[in-house]
This record gives sequence, structure tokens and C-alpha cells, in this order.
Amino acid sequence: MKKVFLVAALSLATMTAFAQEEEAKEAVAVATEVVEEQDGFAEIALEELPEAITAALEAAHPGATIAKAYVNEAAQYKLEVTKEDGEAVELYADAEGNWIEM
Repeated sequence: MKKVFLVAALSLATMTAFAQEEEAKEAVAVATEVVEEQDGFAEIALEELPEAITAALEAAHPGATIAKAYVNEAAQYKLEVTKEDGEAVELYADAEGNWIEM
């Protein structure tokens, strides 16, 4: 009889631990979605960037590489860029390649 209670207690403890882990994963996923919605930018493929932006980047930051690109409804672009010296920065531009402050 003691073994039955022990097995039941261990089973309950295991299920509770897994449930808490799943809740934590769901909370992280929801938090990530909220950040993306507040930011207003959606990730795009690097090939979708206007040529004016890539030309402006090369002129302003020679040797820099774009890691990720995002666009919002106002056709403003957010770029995650690694400069030639290894510094990671976020830059913002409009579709014509003009740098903007955000």
C-alpha cells in the first residue's frame, strides 16, 4: 500500500513540474509576440531591401553587413547591422535610403 501512495505522489510531482515548464514556455512566446507588435516592424528577406538602402549603407558604413531587416507600414526599414569593426548597431532608413532617427 505504501508503494501505491509513493508512486501516486511521484506521478503527481512529475506532472506538476512538466505543467509549470510548459506555462513558462507559453509566457515567453506571448512576451515575444507583444514585443514584435509594439515594435511595428516585420522581418523581411534581405533580398527585399530596396537598392537605395543597400547603396546608402555601403556609402555610410563601408564593409558593414546586414544581419536582419525589418519594415513597418510606413515603409521605414530597421536594419540590424554589423560594422566592419565588429560593432552591432540598429539603423533606420526610409525606402529612398535616407537615414532616419527612431
